[in-house]
Parts: sequence; C-alpha cells; structure tokens
Amino acid sequence: MPILQLFAEDVPEIPFPDGTDVLQVLWCPFDHDSFPRPELRWRRRADVGARRPAMPEPDPESDPERVPRRCLLDPERVTEYPSWDLPKDVRQLLEDRFSQLKSATGWDYEADLSVAPGTKIGGYPGWVQLPDWPVCDCGKVMNHLLTVASLDFDDANGKRWVPLEDRPVPPVPSGAAWYSATEQNPTGLMIGDVGGMYLFVCTSCTDRPFAYRFDNS
Repeated sequence: MPILQLFAEDVPEIPFPDGTDVLQVLWCPFDHDSFPRPELRWRRRADVGARRPAMPEPDPESDPERVPRRCLLDPERVTEYPSWDLPKDVRQLLEDRFSQLKSATGWDYEADLSVAPGTKIGGYPGWVQLPDWPVCDCGKVMNHLLTVASLDFDDANGKRWVPLEDRPVPPVPSGAAWYSATEQNPTGLMIGDVGGMYLFVCTSCTDRPFAYRFDNS
C-alpha cells in the first residue's frame, strides 16, 4: 500500500542515497503484531519503465484504517525543539522560563512550541511512550526520517500546529468523532490508538538501512 512519495528536489533535508531521487514509503495494511509493516524504496526516476495507467485497488480484506485517502502534500517548514528528547539537565535549567512564557503568553512548551504533530519529514519523533531510538548494525544511532501520523494536529482550537490552509478550524459536526474531521485526519489513517509510525535511517551506511517504531497512547 503506497503511503508517501517524495522527490529529492522537494525535500533536500532527506539524505537520499547516491543515484536516487525518489523515496517511496509503503506498508502492508494487514496486522503484523497489531500494526502495518513498512518498506522504503529509494528509486531513480530515469530508471522507471512502463507505469500502470491507474493505482491498483487495495485488497478488500485490508484494514480500512490503514488505507489512506488519496491526497497531495501541502508542506510547511517549521522549527522544532525536543520534548521527550530534551536532556534532563537542560530541562531543569529551562523550567522557570517555560513557566514564565506560559504565564505571559499562554503558550505551553510541550504542546505548542516543541515537537510538531502530524505526518512530517525530519524533526523529532512525538514520543508518547519513552524515546526508543534504534541503533544500526554499524553502531550509530539512526536518524529520524519521517513520521506517519493518525492526525495532523490535535489542537481543535487552532492555536499552533494547525496547517495554514486549514485555518480557522471549523467546528466538528455534532455527534461526530473529533478525530474524523478531515482537517485533523486528511488521510483517514488510524494507527493504533490515535498513534503514529516513526521511520529511521542510518545515514552513515550507503545502503540506508532503516528501522521503525510505533507509538500510541
């Protein structure tokens, strides 16, 4: 099942392997320990031969919550700061500043100013559980490549992380589940309990080995 396709010229932050300019993220939409199983394919557009005239329909037995709606990315670049990954000693030094900032502006560091939610490239994983960074066989800690999330944002008040094109956020219809609104869940995916999948790659190895983690409440 195709999840995401990216071109090198659009995301220079991604460490594409030499000779490739397309990244395709796919996963199997059936249960693998209660989650889908992802694959990464690094390709070169010039090598692509005949193409299908249309996208194949998903297997009718697929879990519908793991089959994304067809949509286009409308990316925004943002600056992130670590949340769970913020070193303990640094957090202790900044706690008073966080409190003062919230009192003065209403902005909460954890919710509004640290890690952006939603499907994204780079940045920090939005850990719900304790951080679990994978280590490559070469001994290096892998880099966070991308997050595939159930929701683009979880702040229905539209304070900080709502995409520009979705502002202002319309109210959720009466009786509707808050996570069913297309502004918050444009892909229709639901990973675990409103969770996400983090994909990591080793940029020290030329073949870009990858690992993944699932995270939900």
